[in-house]
Amino acid sequence: MSHPAASVQQDQRIALLKVLGPIHVWALGVGIVLVGEFMGWNFSVAKGGAYGSLIACWIIGLLYTCVAMIDSEVTSTVAAAGGQYTQAKHIIGPLMAFNVGLYLVMAYTMLEAADALVVGDLIKAVAADSGYANLDSRPFALVTIAFLAWLNYRGVFVTLTVNFVITAIAFLAIVVLFFGVQPWNPGHILQHRELLTQLPYGWLGVVAALQFGMWYYLGIEGTCQAAEEVRSAGRSIPLGTMSGMITLLIAAALTWYVATGLMPWEYLGQAVTPLYDAARLTGNRGLQTLLFVGTLFSAVASANGCINDASRAWFSMSRDRYMPMWFGAVHPRYRTPYRAIIFLVPIAISFAFTGLLDQVITFSILSGLLGYTFMSINIVRFRRMWPLGSINRGYVHPYHPIPAIVLVCLCAATYFATYLGYGASLLSIMAFYIVASIWFALHRYKYVKRGDQFTMNWPRPKDY
Repeated sequence: MSHPAASVQQDQRIALLKVLGPIHVWALGVGIVLVGEFMGWNFSVAKGGAYGSLIACWIIGLLYTCVAMIDSEVTSTVAAAGGQYTQAKHIIGPLMAFNVGLYLVMAYTMLEAADALVVGDLIKAVAADSGYANLDSRPFALVTIAFLAWLNYRGVFVTLTVNFVITAIAFLAIVVLFFGVQPWNPGHILQHRELLTQLPYGWLGVVAALQFGMWYYLGIEGTCQAAEEVRSAGRSIPLGTMSGMITLLIAAALTWYVATGLMPWEYLGQAVTPLYDAARLTGNRGLQTLLFVGTLFSAVASANGCINDASRAWFSMSRDRYMPMWFGAVHPRYRTPYRAIIFLVPIAISFAFTGLLDQVITFSILSGLLGYTFMSINIVRFRRMWPLGSINRGYVHPYHPIPAIVLVCLCAATYFATYLGYGASLLSIMAFYIVASIWFALHRYKYVKRGDQFTMNWPRPKDY
């Protein structure tokens, strides 16, 4: 009878397949994020009004452009599963790597739970329109997560190919809605002159809106999780990530313009499915059906990408002994991190069953924000340890260190914005990560083989 440890080591030797190209990277990044155009972003309207939400959209767009540029350079150079976690263990050290890995897992798992909540609430809203007012939304959330986990279990190529198709349909739904409301004919359908107001809570409201302004773009950094499964990291990661960011900036602008021209900010700021509601207000049944499909597909694509990314981060941590090695197994047939995928399913379902959409979103936002703060430190240290010309980089982002400085400043502003509305949540989430760090330092670190962590064929760091 073989020893379990030997079985795990045999599983580890089975590599992930290199089958993905730029469109799959685009589908992974945009697929995770596009649901933010269909829901969640509008909570920023409740904080700062319609104009405040637009200002937050562009400020946070700058934050994520810096994230995309920085991530593209480091990930195309450290081309391994785990994304920012793998970067942290190579550039900073084990404790930071553990925390970054946990940020990734929690951010994507919470986002997955929020997506499942949206699927359930959307189906419940449509059922209510058809006379079924007491429909329970939770079974739909459960089925969504379970089906997508099964799809991820079966293989990454099919998973992200499906994501590309349904994400493209969801994006086209936003474009069709934009033209459907006849923006060239102001006052006919869109009522911006009557609905738009000045900043209802002043500039402090604009700052508070930064928190949910992140929902326009949260998750685009997930493209890094595909680094070990793309055919050419130096080409696919930068191209897929930056084209994805451009797509999201366009989608965010169209979404804001349509929604604020059809709904007063007081209602828009608390709507669960704002674009679907906007389509209903046009009175066009075709647009309403299309936006139902678009909202449903965007939520499914996002949850699908989140399962992919969270499982890769958990798998990478387990493979390096930051978590139990049992989770670091690769399926012998499908070549996927199947145990990591299965393990995270009940966690996502339990948060989805709470029904607390804004709290789940806040947990995801803060976990992501902690990861972005790390990136600004990471790229500065990376450039100092391995200056340009010392190693082969797949992509070099311009204007360094300006993006890193801008990123850390915008992260600080967004922390303050979160404190204004969700101070207790901010402090409790920070406490969670501090306790997790103590657990790692006192208990788990002894299992980590420090000499095995550095897997890149690079020269010694400068001034080593």
